[in-house]
Amino acid sequence: MLIDPTTNGIMRQAKGEFIFDMRDARTGEQLVYWQKPQIITLDASLLVAILLKDKASRTNSVNMLAVGTGATGSLLSPDAPDNRYRKLNAELARKAFSSTQYRDGTGAAVAYPCNVIDFTTSFGEAEAVGPLNEMGLVSSLSSSASILNPNPNTFPTRDTTVDVSEYDILVNLLTFSVVSKPSTAVLTITWRITT
Repeated sequence: MLIDPTTNGIMRQAKGEFIFDMRDARTGEQLVYWQKPQIITLDASLLVAILLKDKASRTNSVNMLAVGTGATGSLLSPDAPDNRYRKLNAELARKAFSSTQYRDGTGAAVAYPCNVIDFTTSFGEAEAVGPLNEMGLVSSLSSSASILNPNPNTFPTRDTTVDVSEYDILVNLLTFSVVSKPSTAVLTITWRITT
């Protein structure tokens, strides 16, 4: 929860939105497009606490998008994401953002800090190929997408005594009906966070 100065100090909850755009790499034809809300995990507040107390103790804030194939439930209607998750069930790929952009109240891109920010990642033809059904924003310990430090504490257990400073932190999560990304497509994902 955050204090919103535009509402006389009334508390409001941070929220996220997800934009999925997959296109044929050769023709540019749009294959899949949708926009959905996603959840902010409980561990996001731990990342905020780490960065507020001692920013130098963690090299990266939110710096990667992870995609996976492990959402539970049916393929066409997976289980709803749960804010207690600490990692994806079956991470297939992760990649640093190709761009980050502040947005003002009208949605226009601006250079100064605002309470809305877009994190965009594009997976090329040979990247993240498979039946995707889970995604999340990650604060990874490493700046290399190939070095993973997953939290060993697995959903539905959420052991709050685990020191998350030693692990990648899952900040947002989305599960969705399976979308198969072929090796002939480029997938661009934008996560919009409003605080």
